[in-house]
Amino acid sequence: MSNQETEEINELFEHYRFEVDKGQGLLRIDKFLMQRIENASRNRIQNSAKAGNILVNNKAVKQNYKVKPLDVISIVLAYPPREIEIIPQDIPLNIVYEDEDIMLVNKESGMVVHPGVSNYDGTLINALTYYIEHKSPFKSESSQPHLVHRIDKDTSGILLIAKSELAQTRLAKNFFDHTIDRKYQALVWGEPKEEEGTITGHIGRSLKDRRVMTVFPDGEYGREAITHYKILERFGYVTLVECILETGRTHQIRAHFKHIGHPLFNDKTYGGDSILKGTTFTKYKQFVQNCFKLLPRQALHAKQLGFEHPINGKQMEFNSELPEDMKSVIDKWESYTKTKDINN
Repeated sequence: MSNQETEEINELFEHYRFEVDKGQGLLRIDKFLMQRIENASRNRIQNSAKAGNILVNNKAVKQNYKVKPLDVISIVLAYPPREIEIIPQDIPLNIVYEDEDIMLVNKESGMVVHPGVSNYDGTLINALTYYIEHKSPFKSESSQPHLVHRIDKDTSGILLIAKSELAQTRLAKNFFDHTIDRKYQALVWGEPKEEEGTITGHIGRSLKDRRVMTVFPDGEYGREAITHYKILERFGYVTLVECILETGRTHQIRAHFKHIGHPLFNDKTYGGDSILKGTTFTKYKQFVQNCFKLLPRQALHAKQLGFEHPINGKQMEFNSELPEDMKSVIDKWESYTKTKDINN
């Protein structure tokens, strides 16, 4: 039996690694992989080979490569086909870009990305399925939305969607290789000392509450996670930061900033919905409560995305404006800080 390591992460792909036994006879690699990966259809394996996602001893191979004893095989597969039937729904979308192979959508906060338990409809995928079937100027018979990454329900911002399995498979490899550039903006409690820095620490589900992600000592539990950040603006009690993701774990930015003592503003899950810094004056408390009402979610926006087009290889970059709820709260903090400075 071959040794196997499996990896499943928030960037929607699967990574498998096999070390082939000494006694393995010659066998086509597509057949070898179909025997060893559950639910891996021949089509998924072949798309992976076509995309250059099957490596043997660190070199890309075609689907007819014959596996040899002691070969080390690595394969990146796109997110497996959905088991839930998708109901097309005519829900408004903010489409930033579209062609025959990909789409970029500026997702509003409050929208779930894909169907799951308790969210079978009303999701971005329901909306995209309807749009591609009925409204898209760029479609073929096989066009359908394929996820390659996701952002939380209450996080707003840019999301990249593949419209074919080949595009999805190539983008999956780009996420695996960390060649996708992603920038977020977040409003966090307190003031990080350094103007820029890097937060590291393995992220995994809390052993006490499965809904929450926790940062664990390296190697103990969870997956490696790396977030780079720099300060954009300081408001005394809260700080606007830019985050660049090197990895894409579930709740990565939210868990990392909680870990360093600066939870995201109004992030209920990670303790940011309390007044964590500031005075005890009633006026100040009322000011913060008003900000919470204006921004009834964590202050996080997926602002920028840069990547190589999966089919034509063109370098692409997209930027999105901060949504009104975040903008208005940042403006309020800016005014509050200036007023405080004048009064002092």
